[in-house]
Amino acid sequence: MHKNDGVSFTSSPLKIPLSQTPAFQLTGTRHLAFQLIDSLRNRFNNVKHHSTQFNVSAQSELGVRSSTRRSPLLCFASVSLAAEKQSIGRSPLLYSAFLSLTQPDSTESTQDGHLATAGPFGEERVLVGEVLVRNKDGEELERKDLEMEALNALKACGANSALTAWEVQEDVDRIIDSGYFSSCMPVAVDSRDGIRLVFQVEPNQELRGLVCEGANVLPSKFLENAFRDGHGKVVNLKRLGQVISSINGWYMDRGIFGLVSGVDIFSGGIVRLKVAESEVNDISVRFLDRKTGEPTKGKTKPATILSQLTTKKGQVYSRLQGKRDVDAISAMSLMDVSILPQSAGDAGKVDLIMNVVERPSGRFSAGAGISSGITSDLLSGLFGSFAYSERNLFGKNQKLNVSLERGQIDSTFRINYTDPWIEGNDKQTSRTITVQRAGAHDEKKNPLIKDFYGSPLTASGKLYDDMLLAKVECVYPGSGNKGSSMFIINMEQGLPVIPDWLYFNRVNARVSKSVKLGPARLLLRLSGGHVVGNFPPHEAFAIGGTNSVRGYKEGAVGSGQSYVVGSSEVSLKMLGPVEGVIFADYGHDLWSGPNVPGNPAAARNKRGSGYGYGIGFRLNSPLGLLRLEYAFNDRFAKRLHFAFGNPK
Repeated sequence: MHKNDGVSFTSSPLKIPLSQTPAFQLTGTRHLAFQLIDSLRNRFNNVKHHSTQFNVSAQSELGVRSSTRRSPLLCFASVSLAAEKQSIGRSPLLYSAFLSLTQPDSTESTQDGHLATAGPFGEERVLVGEVLVRNKDGEELERKDLEMEALNALKACGANSALTAWEVQEDVDRIIDSGYFSSCMPVAVDSRDGIRLVFQVEPNQELRGLVCEGANVLPSKFLENAFRDGHGKVVNLKRLGQVISSINGWYMDRGIFGLVSGVDIFSGGIVRLKVAESEVNDISVRFLDRKTGEPTKGKTKPATILSQLTTKKGQVYSRLQGKRDVDAISAMSLMDVSILPQSAGDAGKVDLIMNVVERPSGRFSAGAGISSGITSDLLSGLFGSFAYSERNLFGKNQKLNVSLERGQIDSTFRINYTDPWIEGNDKQTSRTITVQRAGAHDEKKNPLIKDFYGSPLTASGKLYDDMLLAKVECVYPGSGNKGSSMFIINMEQGLPVIPDWLYFNRVNARVSKSVKLGPARLLLRLSGGHVVGNFPPHEAFAIGGTNSVRGYKEGAVGSGQSYVVGSSEVSLKMLGPVEGVIFADYGHDLWSGPNVPGNPAAARNKRGSGYGYGIGFRLNSPLGLLRLEYAFNDRFAKRLHFAFGNPK
């Protein structure tokens, strides 16, 4: 009898690398098995040609005795095959299969009455009288529950069944796939009652300890809970795969670049998990041209952008944290930004490239109207405002604002400079210092200290009010899949650095929420404020006008120490950059009008509350947003509003 040259028996520690799918591995297992079948068939066909009658009684290396007569030979071989398995939804398992093959060369009955028949695709079948599960030494398993797990996994192999090598291999796969065994070797033993098919299995070890390497952000409590039920029990590789999937899911749910990269089971029942968490190696800024998308030179200093990030070098990268960083940068209103992670040269590290497309940083806004309620001169009733702002002065997100406001009897000119106080989180906080001199004059430019109704125009009683204003503003952006929100709060403090200068505190807050409704978008806005101290009348809150309650003239609803204004808009895209909008506004002075020096609202018969509604058009132009709105108010008056920029 020829020896099984090239066939060896091997064993190794259980190692579960995560690199290939089970389907590929099992296909390879069967491919090798059937190559061996063909090899053995050719070998023993050569023996058959040299002997027409042959009696063999041989003891194989496995201790399996085979006795046949004539040409059909019952021969045995074993192949040690290992397979790796990786799946997000299923468990990573080690497939180790030992295959014993039978090779009759005809469909005639053997001397012992063992029937050999032809199976599908011409594959020979062998009649099996009994099927058993034993350990690798051929003895009964100590644990009957594991024996039942193996028997329950069998589908094709049973007592008094004619089997092919393919069907035996399928049941070997099923036993391994149950997760309780590290190896399975089918062995055919010739007995009085026929061929006995024995599945010699090697159960996995009991879990006695856990070692996790490379997990810096994964909570140890999570691992303890995941493995608590399995301690002291036989390691089930399928259950182990589910635990690995849950660990990978923990990273995925938090947007963290991490996963289980390898699993080892050592003697003594120690499971070692290798976790790969991608650390940030470097962060760079790349400016792109808005039109071409090609790299270009940016105006903003890279340090200004990087200072907004909470993600730092050496940290494990999180997509959610990256999104918060993008929101914080977007709150600067200077650029559109996205983060592109790329693999770094060092294993387990990632480089972050910030693609930045800058927006125009300089803009102006203006609004105007004509009122004929005080004088007969039409031009003397002209009121309005003009403002120019540079939002990215010197490329450092510093802001310069120049504004002129002209009323019917007063005017204010302001210059202020803002240096953002960047804290490196998801809010934008800025500090502003403003020196302002405010006063009133008549149409002949003569200074006034009282208006037409006898109300004071200055808080100091002098021709002008001097003040030094310190302003702090915080912007809290929010975002979501269905809309976006924004909360802005600012506080102005008048500082009496000189005894005659004004001392007061003014707080103002605005919140907005945008929600997409199919092709339309709903925008809700709410603002309110309060002022205390020695404040001038022009620092009171004016309610009504283009950026307040539309349908009213500027400040025509009321002038209060406190106020609240709510607004709702529904916009719909029409043609190109043109949008149509319907809106409704409501404002109230919270009964604080009499607290303003001179009570100017009562002198002008302002009710302190009112609402307006109407329709309008918006146009996104190179100069900014152009607004044309036609509104009605609750006093049955109509008014046309034209302005630049979004309503405040």
